[in-house]
Amino acid sequence: MFILLPPSEGKATSGEGPCLALDALTLPELAGAREKVMEALVDLCAGPTDTALKTLGISVRQADALKRNLDLTAAPTLRAADLYTGVLYDRLGLPELPEAAGRVLVFSGLWGVLGPADRVPPYRLSMGVRLPPLGGLGAYWRRALSEPLKEMVAGRLLVDCRSASYVTAFAPVDRVAVKVLRERLVDGAVQRSVVSHMAKAARGDVARSLLLEGVDADTPEELLSALRDLGYTAELPDPRTLNVIVRD
Repeated sequence: MFILLPPSEGKATSGEGPCLALDALTLPELAGAREKVMEALVDLCAGPTDTALKTLGISVRQADALKRNLDLTAAPTLRAADLYTGVLYDRLGLPELPEAAGRVLVFSGLWGVLGPADRVPPYRLSMGVRLPPLGGLGAYWRRALSEPLKEMVAGRLLVDCRSASYVTAFAPVDRVAVKVLRERLVDGAVQRSVVSHMAKAARGDVARSLLLEGVDADTPEELLSALRDLGYTAELPDPRTLNVIVRD
């Protein structure tokens, strides 16, 4: 079983390890594809600041990210487990989970996909960006990832905790999307809704529980049973969607 995660917009801003080695990352055969994205990102960030900020979808207050993008090959690195912050990763506590090795894949607009132990420098590039001259990164990585990643995860259940833009990069049929629904009583009637912030926290909790308990489900039904045993309120409305219900 693999758990598929998005990155986070919040990231550590410095590392302490050796410089980037593309051939040491998960799926080293992606080195050429990763290098093309790096080169395009550096070209963008070396040009007009306004254009770079607009393309990356960030504000003037986040302009320091442009310098980090320019330093990709020379900057000290840190593990992906330590790089990503934000609600999901705060709840997941990835640095504390050696169980995540070989069981977690983090998708990235810059690197395609990473394992928790992969060392990369801080950067800023989301999957939703259209990066000249490569175009939309979701489509770019879908082409590059399709065969090597499909081979890597063959025969394993994929527990998909990613957001929509990262799903575009790799969406095999044998995955179970974790959907988080908030349930509350309004005027005597039960209502459900999707709340982004709460969903990130709940997905982090679910991933942590699965890793800590060593759950290795082979089917969506086994995954559902395991989560219920762990105290989650969950349901399987169809074989490819797992609803996790959270209540106020």
